[in-house]
Amino acid sequence: MKNIIYFTFIIFSFAIISSCKTGSKFEPTSAQEAFDEGLRLFNNKKYADALSYFDMIKLQYPGSSIVDKAQYYTAEINFIRREYILASFNYSRVRTAYPGSEFAKISLFKSGKSQFLMSPDHHKDQEYTVKAIKTLQDYQFYYPEKDSLYDETDKMIIECRNKLGEKEFMIAELYKTLLSPRSALIYYESVLKNYDDTKFFETALFGKIETLYIIRNYEDAENTERTYNILFPNGTFKKQIADLRLVHKR
Repeated sequence: MKNIIYFTFIIFSFAIISSCKTGSKFEPTSAQEAFDEGLRLFNNKKYADALSYFDMIKLQYPGSSIVDKAQYYTAEINFIRREYILASFNYSRVRTAYPGSEFAKISLFKSGKSQFLMSPDHHKDQEYTVKAIKTLQDYQFYYPEKDSLYDETDKMIIECRNKLGEKEFMIAELYKTLLSPRSALIYYESVLKNYDDTKFFETALFGKIETLYIIRNYEDAENTERTYNILFPNGTFKKQIADLRLVHKR
């Protein structure tokens, strides 16, 4: 009986030791081994484990030729997890710390895209909208060749600028509703000056004409109307402008 208990204990202990060895963390002996293991885990969607190996490379092998890859895949994990602030920072770090990296171009693009994805609705603070435009324009400056990434940056920039134009336009409309036409004019002018490439330009131009008529600044209203007719010969608001002229006819 004692022998049976002894051998059972030995077998059980061996099983525990074997289990511990099987589940033990892989200990790489080089940056390449660490990266290969991190990439394997990344491809298997084990992002937390993968991140530990990419961090290991950056901390223990900072002079390695593949540290830029570890930095890039760190940012990729942030992006996949929708940690866009971290993603933008870590993508940006690829390009600033390793400008010769093969990942420099895609990292600048995805840094801007991360900021774009943080851009909120027009009625909220637009800090990340402005940052996204700047980063995406930097991308187009440094990588002017027309490809699918360039086209996507174009679309994101347009969407961001429309959002900023909409914010200014809605403030103008609010002031007009609050019977503060001179304040409204300031924001209509902001749209016309800063966001003439957005879909709010024509609407803001009509808003300016309407407001000028409201405050009885007929000379500027008529001059702005002439500008409208030149820019928009078949404009959406031609009838409304004609009606305003009749109502306010001197």
